[in-house]
Amino acid sequence: MNQPPIEPGKTRLGWIGTGVMGASMCGHLLDSGFSMTVSTRSRDKAEPLLQRGAEWADTPREVAANSDVVFAIVGFPQDVREVFLGPDDGVLAGTKAGDVIVDMTTSEPTLAIEIYEAAKQRDVAALDAPVSGGDRGAREAALSIMIGGDDAVVARLQPCFDILGKTIVHQGPAGAGQHTKMVNQTLIASGMIGVCEALVYGHRAGLDLPTVLRSVGSGAAGSWSLSNLGPRIIDNDFDPGFFVEHFIKDMGIALAESRRMGLSMPGLALAEQLYQAVKANGRGRDGTQALALTLAELSGFDWSQR
Repeated sequence: MNQPPIEPGKTRLGWIGTGVMGASMCGHLLDSGFSMTVSTRSRDKAEPLLQRGAEWADTPREVAANSDVVFAIVGFPQDVREVFLGPDDGVLAGTKAGDVIVDMTTSEPTLAIEIYEAAKQRDVAALDAPVSGGDRGAREAALSIMIGGDDAVVARLQPCFDILGKTIVHQGPAGAGQHTKMVNQTLIASGMIGVCEALVYGHRAGLDLPTVLRSVGSGAAGSWSLSNLGPRIIDNDFDPGFFVEHFIKDMGIALAESRRMGLSMPGLALAEQLYQAVKANGRGRDGTQALALTLAELSGFDWSQR
């Protein structure tokens, strides 16, 4: 069945989850002329969007009932399950044939497939489309979006994805977007150890860290984490672009999938344990760069008081 194109002023969008990234992402779609129905656990967090013209809904089901396409970016797989598959107030309970649902949370590949199959039973299309780029990428509409699902649905949603990101890649069938995000998180996990250890080393060696970044940031050692989070670490800015507790969740998913596939992932396992220590020190709601604080403590000094 041919579906109408996605167009501002015609397509009704819904958005669930207005956290560190979701609020900016939803705002970009609003600014592009789409009507928007919003729901989140705390209405206060949605208030800036409501003041810009979004409509409020009390439940995910109500969002779906007033939308043609529903996006969600929430916290944990159990939240994803509740939002999309909740029997009474979930998104699917409020959909009609021809609707599209898009989960942009980093979640379990198996859950993405389960949502896809459940949606198909209602003649509803489903995509898993996790993102990378953190709070800055969300604010600047420069996210990398990794998509799993059917070709035609991905093509139809392209106008929305183009508003949210700069790198939009269809990775394959349902679940492929989530698997790709696990690759992304595995790369970041060990890389963050290197970034934080290197800065701790540079400080102890008596170097001027901003000057060090000028030398190493553009060479073979350069990375997104070094360029974007390195300066935050130096400035004692540990506000979240991405929560430690969410990163631990992601690494747990990747480790579970690696065990299922019979893979040995010692680097990822080490990173996960170090971040468990960060959380145990009361920093689960800090940004992932807070690993530097814990590594400094292991060497006997307080990074924030250096």
